[in-house]
Amino acid sequence: MEFPADILGRMRRSGAAAGFAPESAEEAVQLARALLAGGVDVIELTLRTPDALEGLRRICAEVPEVLVIAGTVLTPEQAVAVKEAGAQVAVAPGTNLRVVRKAQDIGLPFMPGITTPTELESVVEAGCRFVKFFPAEPSGGIPYLRSMAAPYKHLGIRYFPLGGLNLENIVGYLREDNVPIAGGSWLTKRELIKNGDWAAITARAAELRSILDQAGVCSRD
Repeated sequence: MEFPADILGRMRRSGAAAGFAPESAEEAVQLARALLAGGVDVIELTLRTPDALEGLRRICAEVPEVLVIAGTVLTPEQAVAVKEAGAQVAVAPGTNLRVVRKAQDIGLPFMPGITTPTELESVVEAGCRFVKFFPAEPSGGIPYLRSMAAPYKHLGIRYFPLGGLNLENIVGYLREDNVPIAGGSWLTKRELIKNGDWAAITARAAELRSILDQAGVCSRD
């Protein structure tokens, strides 16, 4: 499954995706706006809460400047639901080939989650060329990713690392030629969200944007 060039371009320009699982649809919209104000325009909204799907739908309708990745998509039915809600991309923490096939059938760019070469080969055989590397840091981080990816470099596979990333290590991942975007939930601390401190989240996003811009790791061809 080839990702549309415009989506790939937006991911490369952003370099980072902010992950969160909203407790309400209104919270989802406020978070998206706060992140966008700080320069982070790609989010991974995970389907881990009852109102997550409605939050995704509202962000797509009310904050269209944001590229929405639907996360924790575990069933074919969820793939259909997030596509109908407006998600441009979907990801999962692991590999379920039923979900991969459904995403392909409905034209939804999808990144299955992989950690090992065996898992990678299973999704490559299914036609995937963009995968979620999860959990990145607990699995061995950049050294492990390099070793695992090396035998498959000629296939042009791209990786979306998540799990244990932060301000200190995200630049290192983005310096890898096969990593157009990386992500995590450190920008969206629950305490800040609970307190409605959207300004603090905007400031955290702006700090990340400044670090990535200064490092020159975004907007690669």
